[in-house]
Amino acid sequence: MRPSSVAGDRLPVESVSWIDAIGFCNALSRREGFAPAYRVEGLAVEWDAAAAGYRLPTEAEWEHACRAGTSGPRYGELDDIAWYRDNSAGHAHEVGRKAPNSWGLYDMLGNTWDWCWDVYDAEVYGEYRVLRGGGWSDRHWSCRASVRRRSHPTFRIDDVGFRVARSE
Repeated sequence: MRPSSVAGDRLPVESVSWIDAIGFCNALSRREGFAPAYRVEGLAVEWDAAAAGYRLPTEAEWEHACRAGTSGPRYGELDDIAWYRDNSAGHAHEVGRKAPNSWGLYDMLGNTWDWCWDVYDAEVYGEYRVLRGGGWSDRHWSCRASVRRRSHPTFRIDDVGFRVARSE
């Protein structure tokens, strides 16, 4: 069952919580014969870094992948690489319709925010998790490689999705 608020095979999966994304990573790992990366008990999640299964990227991994060897705030001109408030017409768009970064990764900025593994700031926000990348409803300044957002791990909204990573 697709959790997204809009239907379409080429649209990013969105409206998923961090917990949903963790569950997907474990299910995909099992389906492909890998040891799941996470042990889950309710909202308590433990990452087994030695497991070969799919997982959410760390915040540092996400930023490294987004920048793809560049050092500026973006890997290209914003209108060429991202769907954001000024060009999205108020909705998510098919993946791959904008230019990829130099490593061939599409929509690292704009379209949907991506959940990361990391806790945002446990002392201030408790279990809130990190989101990166900016989304279709955000202003231009939110679509930068360094911008962070936070949310509760059970929160779902139509401009938040995720990417998967795998360690070997």
